[in-house]
Amino acid sequence: MPNLPEDFDQIAAVVDWLDACRKRDLAALLDLYADDASLECVCDGVALLQGRAALEAYWQPRLDTFPPSAFGLEEISPTADGAVLDYSGVDGEPVRISFSFAPDGKILQTICGPSVAISGYGRIGPRTPAGP
Repeated sequence: MPNLPEDFDQIAAVVDWLDACRKRDLAALLDLYADDASLECVCDGVALLQGRAALEAYWQPRLDTFPPSAFGLEEISPTADGAVLDYSGVDGEPVRISFSFAPDGKILQTICGPSVAISGYGRIGPRTPAGP
C-alpha cells in the first residue's frame, strides 16, 4: 500500500469500521473516513456517494434499522491497496466490501455489494463461473 505508514494495520482499521457499525456509532464510523471519501454500494441498487455529509446521510438510517444479526464477521483479507471484508448483511446474506486507504490511514474508498456480485480486485461485477 503506497504512502501509508509502515506500522499501519489495514485489518485493524477494518475491524474498527466493523465495531463502529455493530455499535451503531455513527460518529465513530464517520471518523474512520477521510473527508473526501467515497462509497459505492450496489446492495440495494447503485449508490455513489462522496464526502462526509453524503456518508452520514447514507449510514444514519441504515445503522438505525439494521438488526442485531447484521455485521457478522465472515472474513477479512488484506489486499495490495487495502482490505476486503466479508460479513453478513441485513438479511443474513453475504456482503463484501473493499477498502482503500488515504496516506493518513483514513478510509478513502469503500465498494460494497452482495458477495456473489463481486469479483477480484474489489470491483463490483458478475462473478466468473468456476472452470470445469
